[in-house]
Amino acid sequence: MTVDLACREAITRPAEYFGRALDDGPVQWSDAQHAWLALSHAEVEAGFRDGELLSAERSGVFARAARGRSEAFTRAVDMLSAWMNFRDPPAHTRLRGPVKGAFTPRAVAAFEARVQAIVDAAIDRFADGGVVDLNESFAHPVPALVIAAILGADEGDRERFQGWSDDIGRLVFAMEPGKVDEAPVNRATAEFVSFFGRLIERERAEPSGSVLSAIVHSDIGELSEMELVGACTLILFGGHETTTTLLTNAFSILLERPDLVDWLRRHPEGTATAVEEFMRVAGPARSMPRKVAKTHERGGQLLREGQNIFLAIVSANHDPAVFTDPGEIDLTRDPNPHLGFGWGLHFCLGANLARLEATTALRTLLARFPRFEPAGPVAEVRASAMGFGRRPVLARLR
Repeated sequence: MTVDLACREAITRPAEYFGRALDDGPVQWSDAQHAWLALSHAEVEAGFRDGELLSAERSGVFARAARGRSEAFTRAVDMLSAWMNFRDPPAHTRLRGPVKGAFTPRAVAAFEARVQAIVDAAIDRFADGGVVDLNESFAHPVPALVIAAILGADEGDRERFQGWSDDIGRLVFAMEPGKVDEAPVNRATAEFVSFFGRLIERERAEPSGSVLSAIVHSDIGELSEMELVGACTLILFGGHETTTTLLTNAFSILLERPDLVDWLRRHPEGTATAVEEFMRVAGPARSMPRKVAKTHERGGQLLREGQNIFLAIVSANHDPAVFTDPGEIDLTRDPNPHLGFGWGLHFCLGANLARLEATTALRTLLARFPRFEPAGPVAEVRASAMGFGRRPVLARLR
């Protein structure tokens, strides 16, 4: 079979589709993606760990996209080039160092009460009448407000930078960055640079002890102004956009599966384990791109320098060699070695925070409302080779 990460069956029936695909080998060429695909759990994990033969650098891709574009678009590219997940060592190490201490399990646990307060306040604002768009009223604002608090930004800025993140996402998730409409990207970049420039100056004058303060006053190398802004936008984007998608996808699954809702109600102590399963089957990232840095053999195939390869997280997370009944949603699955947060050098810094937010949100929502059911057809999955989500999410809550 010819593998296509973005075909309908790969999106709607991933266990069946990639189960068949894996019969033809762990690494295959895709004409649809014009790239190699690492499909097995072992090969995707190895790809995440391999910083020598596979490169995460996207600065060159963005630079090519900026050719012939405006100076403002070049500024957007410069900002994204400062994102650590698009860089290889030593740049990746220098950019990651000032941030990683703020997202350790201990640091995140200290934020638990604040997360709970934000979740409770969002639910308190639900409109009367019982029908709620859980995406707009819950999954979007909760992670954004949490990140605003962590960065030391005002709650009132949440809607502003949420919109900016949506616009930047047009470039981040673009399969062909050179074809992206630059107007919204340029506007968002200008807003980000201005907004975080002011916060950075405030932190220099009056350190607040926030994550932003740790970045600004880090002794792990001097970051340029654009690198500082880039670090802030990455935390903001990664900290709320991806968690929003995880929550939205989890809510959609629960609205389709009342049996899972019943189980979570009877076993609230199992919510954290359930979040891992939702991350396996409905995490926001379906694949991660890499560039072949050196010609080498991988999975029985010869990969040549300069070619592209996608680490197919969606396939790895449904690999029958690792997961029993990969097509089934098992909220008690343990161990659950999914790769939804990446692995190795590029393991998601915000994984602990995303887990805390998702666990708190799911447990609280089901505890507050005895009735949880769809208020209309559940939205179909919208996806690309790299990510997917489901919006709107209309629920009837009582």
